[in-house]
Amino acid sequence: MPHEIVTIPCLSDNYAFLIHDPTTGATALVDAPEPGPILAELKRRNWTLTHILLTHHHWDHIDGLPDILATHPAKVIGAKADAHRLPSLDLAVTEGETFDFAGEPVSVLDVSGHTVGHIAFHFPDTAAVFTGDSLMAMGCGRLFEGTPAQMFDSLTKLAALPDETTVCSGHEYTTSNCAFAASLGNNDANVAKRISDTAEMRAKGMATVPSSLGLEKQTNPFLRSADPALQKALGIQGAAPVDVFTEVRKQKDSF
Repeated sequence: MPHEIVTIPCLSDNYAFLIHDPTTGATALVDAPEPGPILAELKRRNWTLTHILLTHHHWDHIDGLPDILATHPAKVIGAKADAHRLPSLDLAVTEGETFDFAGEPVSVLDVSGHTVGHIAFHFPDTAAVFTGDSLMAMGCGRLFEGTPAQMFDSLTKLAALPDETTVCSGHEYTTSNCAFAASLGNNDANVAKRISDTAEMRAKGMATVPSSLGLEKQTNPFLRSADPALQKALGIQGAAPVDVFTEVRKQKDSF
């Protein structure tokens, strides 16, 4: 059976996630932006952490860890390639490896680009992927360390997952990402509806994360590099998809 996923708003625009197995009581946390909201949610649900999964080393994804571990001494899992700048890991993982969470094999994907050593966690039975600051709702993370080619490869890996996969990303950036998508001048019906739906959700104070991978593939400009209509809007018809992605990322950086 799929595990339960709980989305926890943190800081000003971050998200952390809990994954809970009701049969065994196992509970995993993905990223630890700050302790307060996470500890409060665990207490409210009377859950005890067994695993903590870290996507990358940026402070707004790890700074809450010491206080959380003080109450919940869980097993900390993160990228072997990033171990030198992550908190102490109990399990260091690389792409292609799997580990068990309450009977579900969790796959590790290298999604470098935003940082080098950034990983995502795919829960195939739960049909969810935790992408941190790689693939986001209507966007992707800024390239602080990696290259456009690295991020393009990372997003290509994620796009290959089943369309029904729930994408649990790290920030509430969807409104600004929608504004950027609109600026590209390639707003088909799916994109226009996504923009409208996002505005309505935010007006009601609703989170736009998580989203579905199928919806991202329809509407997220960073996943549409092979789309002739987007290429035409950018004035680079027939360009290689990685070059289209590079142009979209360049425009977003100065948007």
